[in-house]
Amino acid sequence: MENKEFGLYDIVEMKKPHPCGTNRWKVIRLGADIRIKCEGCAHSVLLPRKEFVRKMKKVLVKHEE
Repeated sequence: MENKEFGLYDIVEMKKPHPCGTNRWKVIRLGADIRIKCEGCAHSVLLPRKEFVRKMKKVLVKHEE
C-alpha cells in the first residue's frame, strides 16, 4: 500500500465528491482524528485517521510554511 503524505492546511481530493458538488477539502486538524473542511460550502467533517487515509485520493495543493 502506498504511503499517502499530507499535512495541515493541504488541499486534498477525496474519492467521492461532497453533495455540494466540490471535491476539494482543506485539512484543518491533524491527530488521531482528522478534520477536513469543504472548499465549496465550508462544511467540516471529522474522520478517524484510518478512514481518512482510505478515502483520500491525492493531495492537490501542499501548504507552504
